[in-house]
Amino acid sequence: MKRIVIFLIVVSTMMTVNSQTLTGRQRGLAACACLMAQGDMVRLEPAVCMALDNGVTINELKEAFSQLYAYTGFPRSLNALGVLNRVLENRRATWQEGKPWTRPAEWDDARKAYELGVKNQTQLSGRPFNYDFCPQDDYYLKAHLFGGIFAGDQLSAADREIVTVAALSGLEGVAPQLAAHKQGAVNMGNSQQLVDELSAWLNSEGYTLLSKWPKGEPNPYGAYFSGKSYLADVGGGVMNVTFEPRCRNNWHVHHKQVQVLICVAGRGWYQEWGKEAVEMTPGTVIAVPAEVKHWHGAQTDSWFQHLTYHKDVQEDASNEWLEAVTDEVYDNLK
Repeated sequence: MKRIVIFLIVVSTMMTVNSQTLTGRQRGLAACACLMAQGDMVRLEPAVCMALDNGVTINELKEAFSQLYAYTGFPRSLNALGVLNRVLENRRATWQEGKPWTRPAEWDDARKAYELGVKNQTQLSGRPFNYDFCPQDDYYLKAHLFGGIFAGDQLSAADREIVTVAALSGLEGVAPQLAAHKQGAVNMGNSQQLVDELSAWLNSEGYTLLSKWPKGEPNPYGAYFSGKSYLADVGGGVMNVTFEPRCRNNWHVHHKQVQVLICVAGRGWYQEWGKEAVEMTPGTVIAVPAEVKHWHGAQTDSWFQHLTYHKDVQEDASNEWLEAVTDEVYDNLK
């Protein structure tokens, strides 16, 4: 009986480890990293406050913004640190300074830094990694990024990969690196479930929406949408509609008017009844003829924004909402 009890305890502990859930602290680090990478200082300021309110320390944020210069460049790193400094001018009593910063010993020993980098990069990659094509970058990665930078003790290796995945999630054109670091985040101590949850959370909260257009307020026509959408009046009779991943509107028809759609951010779909769906990416313009049954919305893994307005509007023009776009139809889009 004693052995059975011990076995159950061990299994229970393993299940707990393998079913990690993203904490408020981790969400705070991730939000700040994603917005810092985009250079979005407006949204970063409240994100910094949120992170500090959720247990991220001041010194941990300094470490995160410093580390990310290797992925986003010094200008955005310094700008983010500037935001943190400005936020601290109105410091709340509950915000913690954190562990005192100490100079890593590896900074004074190039060989130790390089050896640490080899160890960290091997663990992160799951195998020895040598970039023989460019010895310079191979050295910088080992000695500096995974050596000197990872030598700091403010963040754990698992935290560092959460920060990195979040930052890369906010950038365009880095899909191979993002995929590698998602696996690296698991190799450095995070569960696969937690990494998947991190990506889903960044999407659901809109941190990965790369756009200069306003997100707006919850859509008053939300009853005719599957998922969350937002509406912003940008003037001149033009509205900006923002769709979360998988969100789409119902089939509908514009009577006696032409609707114009202009994709400004993310990736989406447009489909007319009986026809193949058309992918929408920034710059795609579609004029929807009057009396044509159609729908439009976001792709499964991307936010989507389009501007919309009507032209050739005739007397008694109207909009007729119809049935929802089923998961079967949506999930079969290629």
